[in-house]
Amino acid sequence: MCDAMLIVTRDTILNRSALEMRALPRKFLGRATLYPAGAGVGLWLRVLVEIEVWRYVLALSPFVIAALVWQQYALAIAQAPVPMLIVVYFVESRFLRVPKAKRAGLIDKAEAERGLDLLRARGQSILTRIAAGRGLARGRLHLVIEQSDMARLAPLTYVSVQSEDGPEILRLSLEERALITQTLFQPPLTERDLRRINIAQDQPLRDIVLEPARVSAHARMAALMDQR
Repeated sequence: MCDAMLIVTRDTILNRSALEMRALPRKFLGRATLYPAGAGVGLWLRVLVEIEVWRYVLALSPFVIAALVWQQYALAIAQAPVPMLIVVYFVESRFLRVPKAKRAGLIDKAEAERGLDLLRARGQSILTRIAAGRGLARGRLHLVIEQSDMARLAPLTYVSVQSEDGPEILRLSLEERALITQTLFQPPLTERDLRRINIAQDQPLRDIVLEPARVSAHARMAALMDQR
């Protein structure tokens, strides 16, 4: 299963009602399931695995198989909730996720700070180009990056640009989405690198803020030239 970054905007989500928001930053993981529009099988599978019920079904499938193979013990197997709970706990807490006692040791603090500094610089650059390209001169924009904490699976990353004017999740153009795809996660900071930092710091969401009023005339001119 490949790395899965989903840029969240009206044109990439089938269930657009999930994009409604009342406060910033808008969180999705654990609160709403986003169904990607026009996505490949890999992204769809990764999104579906984030739904608890499907993980529970997979974790408990050995009990179902055992009940089918040894039918004389099927009733006893079905009435053994404690082993089932233990299996679910092990899969959720020990297999899919890093135990809390081991998270801090995933990455050196200095390395984590360097990674976050680079993320902030890239995020500011993305927001600056979006604000300048749209001619925005007021309000505040947020680049919200949210990741799943399941370390044994490919990263699932939701990226959205949220505006305090509304508030709302901006409808991004193809060019703006391409800017995020090409800029946000490149070596030496990839999705997997950020996930390691997030798990170590127990902080799955990063919120980078820009005030368009502070965007320089030079940046606005550069954005205009890019559009031409």
